[in-house]
Amino acid sequence: MISELRTHITQVATVYIPVTDQDRALEFYVGTLGLEKRADFRYADDARWVEVAPPGATTQISLVPQREGRAAGIETGVALNTGDVDAVHADLRAGGADVDSAILRQGDPPITWAGGVLAGIPPMFRVRDPDGNSLLIAAQA
Repeated sequence: MISELRTHITQVATVYIPVTDQDRALEFYVGTLGLEKRADFRYADDARWVEVAPPGATTQISLVPQREGRAAGIETGVALNTGDVDAVHADLRAGGADVDSAILRQGDPPITWAGGVLAGIPPMFRVRDPDGNSLLIAAQA
């Protein structure tokens, strides 16, 4: 039985995506996906912290250097929403981004991604960054 626990947690703040080159990743996430850069600074032993997010979003993506136990080229489990999945898919394809060849829609054969099964409800597709990290772009439900 699952018990209900009161919490003071209010939102998901940041998710991490491992990358091999933060500058190259930043260019993709800002220049190709259209996210905005929220943070880019040095700290502790000259490590670099880079965050991006869709304009107005509260959850951010941190582009963290890959290292042992945190390799790039993963199915991130990060899903981004759009009001026009067809336009985003067409724009990314025209711009040369690594996207699925077609948008997954209800009735298409399901696919597995990031440990789950996707059935095209709502319509969606995957895009891969320069390191092969995949993200899901889905129509707003």
